[in-house]
Amino acid sequence: MQTAWIRDQRFACNLWIPHQAGGGGDFALISPAWALRREATLTETFLNFLPVSQPVAQDSCSGHCGTPRSSCSCHATCESLGICCPDYWEFCLNASPYSGTLLGGKDFSLLNVTFSGSSTVICRFAGSVETRGYVAGDGRVHCISPLLYQIGILKLEISSDGGRTFPWMATWVSVHHGKVSPLEKSTLVNETKWQYYGTPGTRGNLTVTWNHRTLQASHVNVEVWGYNETGEPYSSSWVAEWKYLYTLKRNLTNTGAFTFLPVPSAQYSAWEVGALRISSAASSDGQSNVMAIWSTEHALAWHLGDDFRKDPAAWATAKCRQWDALETGLPNFLDEIPDCPCTLAQARADVGRFHTDYGCDIEKGSVCTYHQGAVHCVRGVQASPRYSSGQQCCYNAAGTQVLTGDSTGGSTPDRGHDWGAPPYQKPPRVPGFSHWIYDVISFYYCCLWSNNCPTYLNRRPSSGCRKYRPPRVASAFGDPHFVTFDGTNFTFKGLGEYTVLESGLTSLSIQGRTHRAKLSNGTEAKVTGFSAVAMQENRSDVVEIRIPEHSDGLEVLLNQKALNFSEQTWMDLNGLFLSTAPGLNVTALFSSGVGVEVRRAGRMLSLTVLLPAKFLNHTQGLFGVMNGNPRDDLTLRNGTILDANRCSPEELFAFGADWAVKNETSLFTYDSQFLLQTFFYGPKHDPSFLPVFRAPEDPTDPLTQEAAQLCQSDPFCKFDALTTRDLTVGNSTRWSHRIYKHLEESLQPVVSCGWLAPPSNGTKNGTSYLAGSTVRFDCSPGFNLEGSTARTCQEDGLWSGGTAKCEPNAGRRSYGVLGIHTLAASVLSLPSCFLLSSKLKGSRGEVALWRPWG
Repeated sequence: MQTAWIRDQRFACNLWIPHQAGGGGDFALISPAWALRREATLTETFLNFLPVSQPVAQDSCSGHCGTPRSSCSCHATCESLGICCPDYWEFCLNASPYSGTLLGGKDFSLLNVTFSGSSTVICRFAGSVETRGYVAGDGRVHCISPLLYQIGILKLEISSDGGRTFPWMATWVSVHHGKVSPLEKSTLVNETKWQYYGTPGTRGNLTVTWNHRTLQASHVNVEVWGYNETGEPYSSSWVAEWKYLYTLKRNLTNTGAFTFLPVPSAQYSAWEVGALRISSAASSDGQSNVMAIWSTEHALAWHLGDDFRKDPAAWATAKCRQWDALETGLPNFLDEIPDCPCTLAQARADVGRFHTDYGCDIEKGSVCTYHQGAVHCVRGVQASPRYSSGQQCCYNAAGTQVLTGDSTGGSTPDRGHDWGAPPYQKPPRVPGFSHWIYDVISFYYCCLWSNNCPTYLNRRPSSGCRKYRPPRVASAFGDPHFVTFDGTNFTFKGLGEYTVLESGLTSLSIQGRTHRAKLSNGTEAKVTGFSAVAMQENRSDVVEIRIPEHSDGLEVLLNQKALNFSEQTWMDLNGLFLSTAPGLNVTALFSSGVGVEVRRAGRMLSLTVLLPAKFLNHTQGLFGVMNGNPRDDLTLRNGTILDANRCSPEELFAFGADWAVKNETSLFTYDSQFLLQTFFYGPKHDPSFLPVFRAPEDPTDPLTQEAAQLCQSDPFCKFDALTTRDLTVGNSTRWSHRIYKHLEESLQPVVSCGWLAPPSNGTKNGTSYLAGSTVRFDCSPGFNLEGSTARTCQEDGLWSGGTAKCEPNAGRRSYGVLGIHTLAASVLSLPSCFLLSSKLKGSRGEVALWRPWG
């Protein structure tokens, strides 16, 4: 067979185009340059075809799923274009279910393929971890997910010949154990009792429950597994280990519940963090890669040795001191984590760098078990660059930070980021569990099982916010109306694909595709709105969010392949995280701290971008130059600056057209004939489309009055309602504009003067350290206040007044030798229910002089 290729010399990217564009029936391969140049850090997997009339050589997708072939396609886009290799559906598979905990044990099947019962099935995850699969009675192929020390979308390969060849391919989503649905985990009934077991007043039976239908076995084993990290920290010998310890109960009837009386474990008491595994009794003790249900990870207080049960406080104090000594020899990670936002409003709005801490969420009732006094906490999204550490920030009902200097409920940073960090697998990057070893179990030692919390807080002090700089926000919505980072607003109604934002600082590119808005009668209006947004930064995955045909939701493409959010609404991707409220909005959180939110607003998309301050003077595109100067926001590619105050709508139209993308830099997916003909073969900016530049305002038109009543003072809402003759469009624009204004208000800079300590032998009143706040000081009886009785945080970031000190009264008695004997005599004369205690509280060495006995 012979295949004819026609090369267009206009493109250095080796772009193949049809012999006769517009209908000769010839074969065409479309591969934009950005998809071919690895050096340009762009995706290589995009390949589209058009139908051919002449016979062509056929290639196989065996072992090639997701990649182009010479005469047909094995990429996911081939299905919608109808140009898949004949065996595409045989070798390119989907898993069902497609996700599970990184601890493994999830049984899933592979669709569209059947094997013979004699096949020896091997499933290979992430190119290296292999498990034994099986063939069910109906011929369906099954795999069991293995223990993995990483999260994200992983390559899955399947063999039927015992591992000699792996021709079948799919993907598997490995999920942080804390983010797995509670329905997929066993439940520790009264979990607090489990984690305090053995401390005073906590005894008796413990119960674990699970959905017995999830684990299809008549009898089960209940096993104890432990997690630990060994070797020299921050060296190549530092390794993570999940280990089977022992079995609590064998051959238990699978009723979905097990109750037992914990017995101290002398042999395994060194394992202090772990989980229970419920697995089929047909498997041997500790057998790896078997179908199982895991409990939540937790402190294994209930199995610790007799030394813990005899004196938990003394045991925990010794552990706390050992941890404190270990921390002395570890690198200081506090200097490389970012400062916290100053206010709750900032923390919730800075979606590119901070995300809700599930352990203290205002949207879920502010159940903040470890942060009393807080109503909401957030975590820094990205791990720190060198030590993979994490930031945590907590806020009270007044919207100000809760700091450990004022409360044990204050936020504490983490040596191990709770979500881990690429490339995962090794400490301190193991998702969830490194955090447990270095930040959580130590909290139990020092704060929950003993009275040594100052020791812990000395190592994990809250970060203030003096160095925090809120991100700048820009938005585009409606027909599309643009508000730049520096506050310039304009309307650009081009039809095509445009560069919304570019930055050479991180090779950031955000592109928008527009479509004509439809009137209520189904005809097309002479205005446009966003229908798709595509984005990438450095070597990250390419994400595209678009409005699908005949759907009220959103479609999300990852490297041109549709993502499925039916099981997971959070995705850990290459170079970014993706969070979604299915059908409503999608938020991309890039490794640089850039946040991009795309919302469905009626029949259009709204786009909001948040940029950290480091992007100052490093942006261009329709969102302008972010530098605090709105006068240069309308800058053309050649550097020419237009005056936004003097530009007519027609001139603004020409400005927007200048930022049309090119095929070789396009991030979009062209997986339909309409997209190919309209946006790939057609011009990136349609010069034949002339929009309505000015909204018609006819006082006699009833819609004019209705729009005025709906929109009030919002000009964007009024414009869109009148040009589309649809109040719902105007209302969507109004809501999008309000969301932008709320973000912009929440992210206003705030001045902080930093934490103030109370004077020795005194107290302070006030825990807000923002501009305008006043902190007052008092002294204990027998001491006089010297310095300022009150200090106010000023707009320049400095406290007014001077340091407050509490000095002894001039006539205060000074105990010499005689005084000590007198004091001793007075102690002996006290009631016998009081004894002198010299117990030190942690590293601060505070002495508790009196303690009631018993």
